[in-house]
Amino acid sequence: MTDEGTKYQTKIFTGVENRKLPQSVDEWRGMARSTLTKDAWDYLEGGAGEEDTVHENRSAFKKWRIRPRYLRDVSKRTMEAEFLGQNRESPFILAPIGVQSILHKDGEIASARAAAKMNMPFILSTVSSITMEEIVKKSPEGEKWLQLYPSKDKNIIRSFIKRAEKAGYRAIVVTADTTMLGWRERDLNNAYLPFLRGEGLANFFSDPVFRRRLEKPPEEDLIKAIMEFISVYVNPFFSWEDFKEICSTTEIPVILKGITHREDVELAFKSGARAVVISNHGGRQVDGAISSLDALEEVTESGDLKGEILFDSGFRHAADALKAIALGASGILIGRPYAYALSVAGQEGIELYLEQVLAEMDLEMGLSGIKNLKELNRESLYRKY
Repeated sequence: MTDEGTKYQTKIFTGVENRKLPQSVDEWRGMARSTLTKDAWDYLEGGAGEEDTVHENRSAFKKWRIRPRYLRDVSKRTMEAEFLGQNRESPFILAPIGVQSILHKDGEIASARAAAKMNMPFILSTVSSITMEEIVKKSPEGEKWLQLYPSKDKNIIRSFIKRAEKAGYRAIVVTADTTMLGWRERDLNNAYLPFLRGEGLANFFSDPVFRRRLEKPPEEDLIKAIMEFISVYVNPFFSWEDFKEICSTTEIPVILKGITHREDVELAFKSGARAVVISNHGGRQVDGAISSLDALEEVTESGDLKGEILFDSGFRHAADALKAIALGASGILIGRPYAYALSVAGQEGIELYLEQVLAEMDLEMGLSGIKNLKELNRESLYRKY
């Protein structure tokens, strides 16, 4: 993977690359905003309350500065990373983003195909626009994980896990931070919840256990099916015992996403988690919460954790990834940025955006004196106070 950055730049400077599409996250974001309806844009971009946590996720990165080292031979560089027991070409993972049909007509199929082409794992949301089986059928290549919102109905949880196993998903990503929906003022102002319009419910409407709860199938009575979904979707009763039960239900790795406290991380590993994702849901759940990067620093500070840490919430540039990896993350989830690219240009957009991420990462590493990600540690950073 050596010199990916220079190769990409050369394509741009020589006119080979398509300059009609953006070359920066801010450009992707701007084009997405002009492409999407206001409802869809606010649903994607919005956060909880005054969106303080959304902004804190970004500002936290500015506290940490990279310490470049020079006069080192960085002619051969690699972005290889290891998580879930496998060597990867890069540390990047496409985060679960629900209801992608409101962003682009191809929705999660475009995202899964792009991730496969770029050799990155793709995490399918519970509330996807397309069933987990259809995703595999239309995008058979690539590694896929299923994100799971713990339903009030344990039989639905078990059914989803069995379906994921049968379809070939490689991990179950249980989200802990959505036992109820956060206070999202943009969506409230728009009176917009896509589920109430039948969006993002493919996995539920196709599930045999969920369908048995209905007097009539969704095809015959959509409104009642939607309301039944609302009644079981999130679970404020979800506990550590319930999480242990999920871990014991499957042989494939279970990852716990959406925790930021050191004690919760320790409990997750004791309860059977193969890995945890330090995440505050991109600031969409708890207004005023700790940033994911600050939580990562705190969780890994002692260096004695015996488990794998992935990072989510706030990633925008390659420098962010280097900082998170230096602070102890094995893998980096990309969220809103790839959704911007999906909104603008579907699969092509995501592929181009991810190519840009890898090019920037390669250059950032080389110019910082880093040949491989294993060289990164806290000594690679300086903290501003």
